[in-house]
Amino acid sequence: MTIAEMLAKNARRYPHRPALIEIQPGKNFRKQITWQEFNDRVNRLANTLMSRGVKKGDRVMHLMMNSINWLEAYFAIIKTGAWSVPLNFRFISRQIKYCVDIAGAEVMIMDAAFTERIEAIRAELPVKHYIFAGPNVPAGMEAFEDLLKDSSVQPPDVKLSGDDECALYFTSGTTGEPKATVLCHKAMENTAIHENYAHRETIDDNFLLLQPLFHTGGKMHWFGSLIVGARATILSGNERVTPRLIFDTIHKERITIIMLLVPWLQDMVTALDNGELNVQDYDLSSWRLMHSGAQPVPPVLIHHWKGYFLNADYETHYGLTESAGPCIHLGTKNMHKLGAIGKPNLNWDYRIVDSNDNDVPQGIIGELLLKGNGVMKEYYKNPKATAQALKGGWLHTGDMVKLDKDDFIYFADRKKDVVITGGENIYPVDLETVLMAHPKAKDAAIFGIPDARLGEVVAAVVEPKVGMEITEKEMREYFEPLLPKYAWPRIVIFDKVPRNPTGKIEKTKIRDKYANLKWQPKG
Repeated sequence: MTIAEMLAKNARRYPHRPALIEIQPGKNFRKQITWQEFNDRVNRLANTLMSRGVKKGDRVMHLMMNSINWLEAYFAIIKTGAWSVPLNFRFISRQIKYCVDIAGAEVMIMDAAFTERIEAIRAELPVKHYIFAGPNVPAGMEAFEDLLKDSSVQPPDVKLSGDDECALYFTSGTTGEPKATVLCHKAMENTAIHENYAHRETIDDNFLLLQPLFHTGGKMHWFGSLIVGARATILSGNERVTPRLIFDTIHKERITIIMLLVPWLQDMVTALDNGELNVQDYDLSSWRLMHSGAQPVPPVLIHHWKGYFLNADYETHYGLTESAGPCIHLGTKNMHKLGAIGKPNLNWDYRIVDSNDNDVPQGIIGELLLKGNGVMKEYYKNPKATAQALKGGWLHTGDMVKLDKDDFIYFADRKKDVVITGGENIYPVDLETVLMAHPKAKDAAIFGIPDARLGEVVAAVVEPKVGMEITEKEMREYFEPLLPKYAWPRIVIFDKVPRNPTGKIEKTKIRDKYANLKWQPKG
C-alpha cells in the first residue's frame, strides 16, 4: 500500500476525523481539515497537475514552508505518478536553480516565502507552470485555491507499484553539486510500517510536526501515524521554535508525539532550569513519546530531560535521505543504552565493514552498510556515485560505527568530513570552494568544532595570498550573500592550510591545532 493509498483509506474509514491541524504562532490562526477533506483536496490538485501535462515519471518542484498546503502538494504529486521534488526552504536562488535544472521540472508548486528568490532566476528556469499558494499571486502564476475549486474530486486513474519512483530528495544543503536521491513507493511504505511497529501509534495519537517537511525526517516518523489514521499538528510560518511554543502547543492540542532536535531540547531544559518555564503551568500529560536524532544526542541531555518528564518515553533514531529516513531505533525501553543509535528497524539488515567491505569484529569501528526496502533506487543522473553507494547490493552510509556485546550500534564518526550543525549537514568541500574564490584567498579549510546546543558549528581556516591581508569583516561580507545562514562559518581563522603530498587537506592536524577553540554566540 502506497502512502497515497493510506491517505485514501483513511478518507474512507475516518472521513470526519481530523487529519491535519495547522497553527501559525502569534497570528491567532488555526486551521483543521478532516481525512475526507484532505483526500479530496489532494485529488483535486492531482487532477489539476495532470491537466497541466504532468504524467507518471515527471518531476514536480515543491518549494514551500511547512503548512497543510505542503502536505497536500506532496501527496497530490505522488498521486499523479510524478516525483515530488521538495527543496530546502533555506536554499538561495542559485541552489534552487541547480536543483530545478537537475530535475528537469516544468511545474513548480511554491508559496509566498520564495517569491523574491524565484523571480531572481525565473527567466533561467525550465518551469512552464507555477502554482502559487497564498495571496498576491505573481503574474504568470496560477492560484492554488482557485485551481482546487475548478478540478475534479475523483482519484486520478494512475496505477502505482512499490517499485515506481515517487520522490527526489537533494542531500546537500550548502553549495556545489548536491546529489539527488531517488526514492520509490515501497520505501515510503516500509517507513510507515516500521515506524508504527516501533512506536505503536494509534488513531488517538497527535504528532507535532516541527521539523522542516522537506527533510526525510519528521514527516517520515509521522507516517507511522498516517498508516492508522492518526492526526498531525503543523506549526507554520516563520516563528522561531521555542520551549514556550512547544509547551503551549502540547497543552492546547493534546500532542502525544514530538520529534525534537538537540538544539530545541537543549533550549527546553535550559528554560526549565532557569525558571523561565514551569511544567506545572501546563497540562503536558498527553505527551507520551519524544524522538531525537539527526545528530549525536548527548546522553546527559536526555537524562536531564527525563528528570522533568518521567512518564514520557524517549527514542533515539538514525536515518539518511538514502534510507527514506529512519532505519535504526534505540527503542523506548532501552534508556540503559543511551549513547547508542540502537538496532535496525523491521525489515532492515546491516553490516559493519572495513575499507575492503570485510565484516569487522564486535567492538571494532567500521563503516555501516544497510539493506532493506527503504534504500534509495539511485542518485539521479549520477551513475558513478550510485555504484559507489550501492556497491555489492548494500547501501554504504559513510558513517563509522561499532557494535557492543548486546548488538547495539554506536555512532563513532563520519567517514567524510561532514559537519552537522543543528541537524543540518554542512559539506566542507562546498564551503571551501566558495571561500577560496575570494580574490585575496589562497586556500581554505572547513571543519567543525563542538557546540553544546547545535552539536557542531562551522569553523574556517583561510590562508591569504602572499603579501595580502584579509579581515574577518571583509570575508564575512563576501561569503554571507553566497551561503545560507546555517552554513556560515562562525569562526574564521587566518592561517596556513596544511595539505599532504597528494594535495588533500590534513583535517586531523587542523582539529588538533584548534582542539580548544570555542564559539561564543553574540547576544
